[in-house]
Amino acid sequence: IRMGHSDLGDFHASRGDFATALKCYVRTRDYCTTSRHTLSMCLAVVKVSIHMGNYTHVSNYVSKAEATPDAGSDAVLTAQLRVASALTALEAKKFRAAARKFVEVSVELGTSFSEVCSVSDVALYGALCALAAFDRAELSERVVKNSAFRSMLELYPEAREIVHDFHSSRYASCLAALETLRPDLLLDLHLRPHVDQLYADIRSKALVQYFSPFVAVDLCRMASAFNVEVDSLEKEIAALIMSGCIPARIDSQAKVLHARHADQRNATFVKALATGEAYMRDTKALLLRLNLLRADFA
Repeated sequence: IRMGHSDLGDFHASRGDFATALKCYVRTRDYCTTSRHTLSMCLAVVKVSIHMGNYTHVSNYVSKAEATPDAGSDAVLTAQLRVASALTALEAKKFRAAARKFVEVSVELGTSFSEVCSVSDVALYGALCALAAFDRAELSERVVKNSAFRSMLELYPEAREIVHDFHSSRYASCLAALETLRPDLLLDLHLRPHVDQLYADIRSKALVQYFSPFVAVDLCRMASAFNVEVDSLEKEIAALIMSGCIPARIDSQAKVLHARHADQRNATFVKALATGEAYMRDTKALLLRLNLLRADFA
């Protein structure tokens, strides 16, 4: 009976009737007698739910599969579940969570999940999400020095070069390569709704990282590094300052960006006062307790 429902689900899925296929796969749940049957059912439901865009179902059945005994012993299945989890996070615009899942996918995935996501897709999605969400240290640790994910990036040379350019602070060539990829990404089934947000986050992170080591930066040189007009760059930086991403101020006359460092002297006084108040409060509490003990109220 389980195999019959499963075959019916495969048939309806091949015809594109994913809603009916989902019902057939869910019916097999009552006839699963081994952990392998349960894992097969969960994976089938995950696939059709991704096609339907029902990521709540995807998340639920990924969790169910991961909690099933013997799930961790199958490297291919583990890779498939990580891809499904990553796509769920991507759909929710949780780019950091998506990036962490994508970079953990092993090359054992192969073509086993090609109807949903190929290995080169995983490399592209992981690279873009990592650039948008990871800081420099995390990008270096999880992507650049990650030999497993680096081998996947070899399958998508454009994504590999974008990551290397960004990590090497070659921002103009990195952003130019991203713009070259944009038409293809806008046709991507999973990435299309997130392209503008990802690109904006990557550009903002590049501007922040460029400025972070300096006390002052010439906006003309910075504009040259990013291959944009000075006025356009000034507006972008002003928006980042307003959002709190860059602690700085702009000298529009001299076209210089100055870092705004915290007043260490004032911060030290504030910390000292707070410590003194805490000490006084604790001392009063101890004296009160001693008086209560002396009066036999404790």
